[in-house]
Amino acid sequence: MLGWVLSGITLRGTCSALAWMQEMNVDWGFDFPVPHFTTVRCWLLRLGHYNLHRPKEHGNDWIWIIDHSNQIGQEKCLVILGVRASQLPPPGEDFPLRLSQMEPIELEPVTVSDKEVVYRQLEANMVKTGVPRAIISDHGGDLAGGIELFRKKHPGTLDIYDITHKAACLLKAQLEREEQWNAFASQAGQTKCRIQQTEWAFLVPPSQRSKARYMNLGELVAWGIKTLAILDSPGPYVLQHGTVERLEEKLGWLRQFREGLVRWSQMEQTIDVAVDFVRTQGLYRGAGKELRKRLRALSLGQTAAQLGKDLATFVTEQARRLRRGERLPGSSEVLESCFGKFKTLEREQSKGGFTSLLLALAACVSERTQEVVHEALQTSKTRDMIDWIKTKLGNTLGSKRRLAYQAREATTTTPTASQSETKPEGRPVLAAA
Repeated sequence: MLGWVLSGITLRGTCSALAWMQEMNVDWGFDFPVPHFTTVRCWLLRLGHYNLHRPKEHGNDWIWIIDHSNQIGQEKCLVILGVRASQLPPPGEDFPLRLSQMEPIELEPVTVSDKEVVYRQLEANMVKTGVPRAIISDHGGDLAGGIELFRKKHPGTLDIYDITHKAACLLKAQLEREEQWNAFASQAGQTKCRIQQTEWAFLVPPSQRSKARYMNLGELVAWGIKTLAILDSPGPYVLQHGTVERLEEKLGWLRQFREGLVRWSQMEQTIDVAVDFVRTQGLYRGAGKELRKRLRALSLGQTAAQLGKDLATFVTEQARRLRRGERLPGSSEVLESCFGKFKTLEREQSKGGFTSLLLALAACVSERTQEVVHEALQTSKTRDMIDWIKTKLGNTLGSKRRLAYQAREATTTTPTASQSETKPEGRPVLAAA
């Protein structure tokens, strides 16, 4: 059941699936009652508590990947995932990091975070693994400052800048001052509103993110190129939905960006090659030289070629600090994947601030075998999990909202007998958390 939940099925859906299986005339090898979904949730949180608190091996080759998870409200949660370099594949083999390889080191919600706070958090977690060999981050202000303070005390730790965020920063520096790009992005946003309720709704441009928009450039540029091709030569399938004149009226503006779309597509292609190289090959002495070789195989204009040079120089500078024969990851993509899986678990709750499900983030990583789950449920008791939630989270936004409106209602209405009497079934312990 935990496997189903962590594969994307809802808690209630997992229970329904098991109930449906029992209704079938098949011997599945079990006949126990179907657990309530809150029981499965409790198992999930206990697995997360176990993963987070089980002892980690000490070593001088730990790689920490760190970032903050934010929802609404003041709270942000520092997440540290770790993996040992000695457990990664040898040079010459691809080694994109996987969630099953990672160990959760820390989940620390705070309401205020600056470089001093991050530094103290990093220092506190050394007791779990020893001094890390490298820390990978997106170089957000407080993270970069905290890592810098940490490295002053531990100069043997490398500060690795995630390749995806670096590429996005280089792209942002290029496009933010380009009037043609700003005009294209603006026109695409307006077109989305103009055609989503028309016969051309199937050609609507993708939504543009308010945050990290330069990390998601490819989808918008690809839409522009493909839609321009349709505009140049609309086939019979397209024209059965409307006239050429209507198509030109809604999307003809794309023609003025033909050259720009080619240039932006080349820039996106350059970034894809660089990011994929670091993701699969990591950082090592000579990585910059190998990346330049791959980029030279592309047919690029001047702007994209310069972007490729900047990325290869960045990789060279990152890699020259490594020891000979050493290979380390250069991407925090696995942590972003963990955040995505966590949001899938939360579903609508991801819009309401952190809840007790925060512990489930630690259940998304590490190996999940029958032996691990058995050990988790033997070791991490329900009381341990509840104590962690109360200590780390206190009153969540949901509980604050509930108490605020209950207090308001109490001052404006007179309780009736049905409102004031105690419900015999009580309230689930985790509901308040």
